[in-house]
Amino acid sequence: MGGSLPTGVFLKIVQESVSYVTVEQDYEGQRLDNFLMSRLKGLPRSRLYRILRKGEVRVNKGRVGPDYRLLTGDVVRIPPVRIRETSAPPVVSSGLTRLLLESVLYEDDSLMVIDKPAGLAVHGGSGLSVGLIEALRQVRDDCSFLELVHRLDRDTSGCLMVAKKRPALKQLHAALRDKQMSKYYTALAIGRWPAGLDVVNAPLRKNTLQSGERMVAVAVDGKASKTRFKVLRSYRDYTLLEVMPVTGRTHQIRVHAKSAGYPLCGDTKYGVDPVNKTLRSQGAKHLFLHASAIEIPVEHSVLKVESPLPKVWKSFLDTLS
Repeated sequence: MGGSLPTGVFLKIVQESVSYVTVEQDYEGQRLDNFLMSRLKGLPRSRLYRILRKGEVRVNKGRVGPDYRLLTGDVVRIPPVRIRETSAPPVVSSGLTRLLLESVLYEDDSLMVIDKPAGLAVHGGSGLSVGLIEALRQVRDDCSFLELVHRLDRDTSGCLMVAKKRPALKQLHAALRDKQMSKYYTALAIGRWPAGLDVVNAPLRKNTLQSGERMVAVAVDGKASKTRFKVLRSYRDYTLLEVMPVTGRTHQIRVHAKSAGYPLCGDTKYGVDPVNKTLRSQGAKHLFLHASAIEIPVEHSVLKVESPLPKVWKSFLDTLS
């Protein structure tokens, strides 16, 4: 490489040469992108997806997407990777440390459920030096293994599962895949949600704009997607909803609400700008979508973990009352 690096920056070799990794049984069912992230420590997720798009990563000599689920015996080709890195990893602030420690809704030997605040991304990357999982690994250095079981959008708050052991991660992924786990969200939609509109069943397709921004739209050639909606309370201009996604597509709840004609409050991607501007002036700055509860199968029972509505939500709803 020509030229010199800025002061305090050096080239880090994440992967020195091409390697071939045979997938062991413990990793069966894991997404390819998560499998790679655990081996390419420090590699920004955006860079990982670029490598995948270019076909530099292969599974059994073939190209696959980041959401490919690994099988025992798969052979993964991992290319050499170098990145520019600052001399020290970002330090988690005392404020974020305190917030994460206070946000644990449930914890046992194999699972942690975090009450994720709105505005905090689950992963670093795309201009963010640290996300929830990276921060949590620093804050909870007593845990040798911490991996996200699922994701929430940056502006979505509420229940987020983090596995503390790989077998638990596999079991929870299987429960999600087999629809043995129930997720409940609370959302505020613009307008009066009509009686009888209990289910939105519309296929969704992901698109990437030239800017790199991901957008999801209803499309006949999209993936089958289904969301249940239940009216909790109707206001003059809004409706408070309980939402139960049957499938787990990207931005599913937000796009299904929009496709029904009732986009969510505070949604800067699929919502209504004038309404969002009014909400911001009233102190409601984030998406009104909250992962309020999750039911997790545990042996012969069900563990239900709940998260209360954020205070800013409660205050705003009180003004509507």
